[in-house]
Amino acid sequence: MTARAEDQNHLSDLIACPQCDALYEAYEPGNGERFLCRRCHHTLIAPRNGAFVHVVALAVTVMILMIGATFFPFLGINAQGITNRASVFDAALAFLDGGWMVGLSFAVAALIILIPVLRAGLVIYVIAPLALGRAPLHGARKAFRWSEDLRPWSMAEIFVIGVAVALVKVSDLARVEYGPAFWMFAGLVVVIVLQDATMCRWTIWKTLEDRRP
Repeated sequence: MTARAEDQNHLSDLIACPQCDALYEAYEPGNGERFLCRRCHHTLIAPRNGAFVHVVALAVTVMILMIGATFFPFLGINAQGITNRASVFDAALAFLDGGWMVGLSFAVAALIILIPVLRAGLVIYVIAPLALGRAPLHGARKAFRWSEDLRPWSMAEIFVIGVAVALVKVSDLARVEYGPAFWMFAGLVVVIVLQDATMCRWTIWKTLEDRRP
């Protein structure tokens, strides 16, 4: 074995903390146990029995909730006897009046709707075969890398926070009616948080490597 190959094997045994960049020699703790960063106490490795099945189920839930939250009525505003209702899809298309606002409309649709759905689809593509005990599908490693790269651009949670802030200001001027999509989006945020908390990325990468055809 060459020195370069030995260095690569050694690097594959290391894990860096995403919060403080501390470097550790990785090892797999027992089920239910956690490998924490000694410096900032961030969880680095946390294997759980049945975690793959749970992650896939949560990703499917994300896609179902997002479809409903996109097209069902989101909010209704009643002022002086006039009621206006809109869905998230309507909000994304509100800027399609031409000019640079078209780009803003596509950006809103991508950050709020398309990227979360795409990321959930990539997670299902990668982890579903692993949950069934099978070899990963073609391009699974690249797909999982894409899903992680898209993670900071998934703005569904930020959208809900922005809506909550806006409602505080609007509630004094008009009566606000919460549509079914509002509650779907609220549930969607909880599901996304649970999915990210359940997913042990080190375990996924290790399983993809161990089951490589």
